[in-house]
Amino acid sequence: MTLLLRYLSRAVMKKPYLVLLTLMLSVLSANSQDVIKVQSCSNDLIIRQVDSLKKIFSDDGFVLMKEASITMESEYEMPVIIPLNQGSLYQFVFIGEYTSRLYEVRMYDWNEKQVVFKQNKWGDVDGNVISYAYQPRFSEFHMMKPVQVNKQKKKGLCGYVMMFKKVK
Repeated sequence: MTLLLRYLSRAVMKKPYLVLLTLMLSVLSANSQDVIKVQSCSNDLIIRQVDSLKKIFSDDGFVLMKEASITMESEYEMPVIIPLNQGSLYQFVFIGEYTSRLYEVRMYDWNEKQVVFKQNKWGDVDGNVISYAYQPRFSEFHMMKPVQVNKQKKKGLCGYVMMFKKVK
């Protein structure tokens, strides 16, 4: 151990610019990475819709497994990774801001094969709510990717995702 420390200290003393260069590169690479952070949001209209849908699905024998409010950016997907069990019936819900003009949800299985695609437009009957049932063929992780398009507000859009599982 002491031989290794001696060698390193001599190398640093002979070429201190290499240490400085390494430190600068590591700081730059750490700061240049874009990180997607899930942030919650609040929208009274969406909260009322969430409460109504929870009641409806609960009455139909579904249990709420996961839910999250998410801050989104217009035209950018927000990936949500979820573990699903083979043979179980799930109900998924995405609610976007009422002022958006397009809502989409795509779901992919573990092999990145698209298994669900749903799209609503502002004037549709369902409007800002996309809901679909899904029964996986295998127990594995799936990825749900909701997106909404809003011309008035590009950033800070509120979205809400829920996953229910049939128990009755």
